[in-house]
Amino acid sequence: MKLYNTLTRRKDEFVPLVPGKIGIYTCGPTVYMYAHVGNFRAYIFSDTLRRVMEYLGYDVMHVMNITDVGHLTSDEDTGEDKLDKEARLEWKKPEEIARYYEKAFFDDAARLNIERPHIVCRATDHIQDMIELVRRIEANGFAYRTSVGLIFDTGRYPEYALLSRLNLAEQQAGARTQVDLERRNPSDFALWITNQPKHLMQWDSPWGRGFPGWHLECSAMSIKYLGEQFDIHTGGIDHVPVHHTNERAQNCAATGVPPRQSTPRRSQPCWCSMRIRAGLKPG
Repeated sequence: MKLYNTLTRRKDEFVPLVPGKIGIYTCGPTVYMYAHVGNFRAYIFSDTLRRVMEYLGYDVMHVMNITDVGHLTSDEDTGEDKLDKEARLEWKKPEEIARYYEKAFFDDAARLNIERPHIVCRATDHIQDMIELVRRIEANGFAYRTSVGLIFDTGRYPEYALLSRLNLAEQQAGARTQVDLERRNPSDFALWITNQPKHLMQWDSPWGRGFPGWHLECSAMSIKYLGEQFDIHTGGIDHVPVHHTNERAQNCAATGVPPRQSTPRRSQPCWCSMRIRAGLKPG
């Protein structure tokens, strides 16, 4: 079987990490509004993929997250949290908004005959898992603090642009640093946000009271339920340049290995793993 691989931009032979078993992680909905037909295109795809794998006899574990905190109105770590914003507009608590639209999502998914993933995990139920993952990222030298909170240093991860094939040199130097002049690179992103005291959902952490960055939850929950490496990650194509790129960077920075190598062989250590295992600080 061959599957299209975003990393290589080609159809590659698929060979599972463990014979007979497949772990699939799907980026789930941000439950602040109804999902539209474009959103469901991605979930129909992941459902079809799962069904095909099960038809072929594989033991499939399908995990999908529910984003109910941390997804700001801009991918550049600016603006309001989408759940917070909707809660204020509707004069409700964020959890009320989240549960209402989560139910609406699964009701609509059922109408499309999409099977419920084996594990559905909410971000707000996994805050401690995220904190522990950030501890690992920070201990390995990939994070620094600014007035916004704890920031991932993409400059210490040379493979950062590999998945999205971004030309980081062509990014506008001030596009993000206008918001945070302390950031070292335009592509750096927030792991833990502490500068929004009016945010309705906050937790204590080693970096101050705040909430997780949007990209962090998928890294933490995919590792928790599928392990440090798993077979397939699906999601909307619009996630590739930022969300999936940042996930991959976080996973590798914390564990020393990419979530899945592009080749059908078992994954080989990436650049950051060699630095971590040698006891060296990246950079």
